[in-house]
Amino acid sequence: MIAEESTAWPAVSRPVHHGGLGFGMKWNMGWMNDTLRYYGRPHFYRQWHGDDIRFSAVYAFHENFVLPLSHDEVVYGKGSLFGRQPGDEWQKFAGLRNLYGYMWTHPGKKLLFMGGEFGQVAEWKHEGTLDWHLWARPLHAGVARWVSDLNALYRRMPALHATDFEAPGFAWLPTERHESTLVCFLRRGQKATRRWP
Repeated sequence: MIAEESTAWPAVSRPVHHGGLGFGMKWNMGWMNDTLRYYGRPHFYRQWHGDDIRFSAVYAFHENFVLPLSHDEVVYGKGSLFGRQPGDEWQKFAGLRNLYGYMWTHPGKKLLFMGGEFGQVAEWKHEGTLDWHLWARPLHAGVARWVSDLNALYRRMPALHATDFEAPGFAWLPTERHESTLVCFLRRGQKATRRWP
């Protein structure tokens, strides 16, 4: 069972016999909000907001997290994930591909709402359909190929999923100080043993 839960309540995904609520996973709303805020900023300003993109590693292993880019993020005037990227059309597509690459390599299971896999331009409307015709356009088809390639890589590389809930499966790597928008980390695939306190 997955908890769509956004509070800081501890141990939502901890087993009941260890004092938890017994859910298998919990949505990582902090990761979602911080990441979308970072990716929504014009590129020049990101250099002063690196903590938005790095902070999730502080608590990434407190729960069994799902990284959600859900229906809630593409309705009620928020716009599509594509539309929230800064810059011209080329930059928006590049930003969306970069966002998905970061998401697929970050610890946690993945949840991408329909339409995100091909770069839906319009905000989602429950009474309508997705703009499936966009698949015929090269840049949208490129996003779809990228998501397909990320899924294949995810299946092929145990480091991207085997230790999602374990701190030894993740480590930050150093970068040059002048590269403030560069994020480098290592994912390890060797299965670690999870021990609850």
